[in-house]
Amino acid sequence: MTHARKPTKPNPHPRQAHNPSFSTTGMKLIVPLQGVVQGRGGLLLGTLVPCALFYFLQLYLKRRRSNFSPPSPSSEPTLPRTSSRSNLSTRGSISRVRLSKLATQISRPDDSLYYVGLERASRDPYHAVNNPHGIIQLGLSDNKLCFDLIGEWVARNLEGTMSGGVDLGINGIAPYQTFDGVMELKMALSDFMHQVMGESVKFDPYNMVLTAGATPAIEILSYCLADHGNAFLVPTPYYPGFDRDVRWRPGVDLIPVHCRSTDNFNLNITALDQAFSQARKRGVKIRGILISNPSNPVGNILTQDMLYSLLDFAEDKNIHIIVDEVYAGSTYGSEKFVSLAEVLDSDIDKSRFHIVYSLSKDLSLAGFRVGVICSFNDSVLAAAKKLTRFSSISAPTQRLVTSMLSDKRFIREYLETNRKRIRQVRDEFVDCLSKLGINCAKSSAGMFCWADMSGLIRPYSEKGEIELWEKFLSIAKISITPGSACHCIEPGWFRICFTTITLEEVPLVIERIRRVVESCNSSS
Repeated sequence: MTHARKPTKPNPHPRQAHNPSFSTTGMKLIVPLQGVVQGRGGLLLGTLVPCALFYFLQLYLKRRRSNFSPPSPSSEPTLPRTSSRSNLSTRGSISRVRLSKLATQISRPDDSLYYVGLERASRDPYHAVNNPHGIIQLGLSDNKLCFDLIGEWVARNLEGTMSGGVDLGINGIAPYQTFDGVMELKMALSDFMHQVMGESVKFDPYNMVLTAGATPAIEILSYCLADHGNAFLVPTPYYPGFDRDVRWRPGVDLIPVHCRSTDNFNLNITALDQAFSQARKRGVKIRGILISNPSNPVGNILTQDMLYSLLDFAEDKNIHIIVDEVYAGSTYGSEKFVSLAEVLDSDIDKSRFHIVYSLSKDLSLAGFRVGVICSFNDSVLAAAKKLTRFSSISAPTQRLVTSMLSDKRFIREYLETNRKRIRQVRDEFVDCLSKLGINCAKSSAGMFCWADMSGLIRPYSEKGEIELWEKFLSIAKISITPGSACHCIEPGWFRICFTTITLEEVPLVIERIRRVVESCNSSS
């Protein structure tokens, strides 16, 4: 017996009939329900699955509502953060962005008490009216004794210097200039140095490279004469700034040649030779000697015989000599200053000798930043001229200083007055210190005295020296430089700069020093 086939109804959703994913998903949802309706699959399976689906749906909606916070009316619309930016933020929070080794090193707090003292004095500077209880700055070698003369000259000549003539007008100061200095200033500076050094030596302007002060001049010579890891010999005590000038960027080390108070801290060739030999045994390459003449911080002057001995030593060891002569014109004693250039005979190989000078001390123009390299080495001059790209003097400064140095009458009167005032303040200051029981080393030049305060330190060590230095800052409110900052091997010596005060201010400073002396004597 046959049965007639029932006619099929047309599919109202033809696309779904051919969609296997739809069919499979639909079956997964419908089959459990059919177990309840048709009685197949069991009551338990048909009941649990819908309840579970309903539970997870409620949980999903609840979490979504908790993560969504509607923006406040006052808040500005923000861009949605992408997953890549979120990853960057997560990675960046783990560690800081890196700096170079050089930047990391020099960005650390100063460990030299010389710079610590300068910084503390700058935070609480003394002023006779506005801050009479502030710190008096005696740690910086700044010559303020003749600011009145400089100010008067500038007031009379500034307008005419900057506006008169083609070279001194806007066309002479606005365009680019040669990095190593204009020839007019080199010639004027050559004449000034000739006058400062007793007219005993002349400097060829073509052997000069101008820089923005003596600091870059020493740094440039360090680049030219030594490689990273090489070293210079330096007699102690020495100017604390040499450590930065030579070590920071050129990477040249400084090896101290210790001098003693029994010789008034004068250099001797035996100590120099011993330091050279010991360095060579350690595998250190010595490329030169760095020395200041007149000495900073002692104030003594190299004799002509010592200069000749240094020439012989340099030739014998095949090394260079750099002489910092920035205090050549600031003499007050009976000793005559002798420049290195004065002892360079025609028979000597001059290519290994280099002189540094500036107008910061002898002409009181520290803020003008005018320095010079005098060298007899053509390769050094060529390299130095290119390196002055990073330390050139501004064109207005060059024009103004050229005009000042060309005023022969003013320069002559200034040098005479400057030496006279330095001598007056120095003699008064040293005499007052001696009455307090503080003696100073014998000196003939400079703007400072090298004072022996070893009798005031307890214990007799670098620690005792630092404690005394702290007393001067906190009790006397005076900033001075401890000998340890100058690499002095004997504790208790201090550099005190007396040209930052006037003759009338000497009693005030001495009275403050008296407080420390009495405090040390009472505690001992």
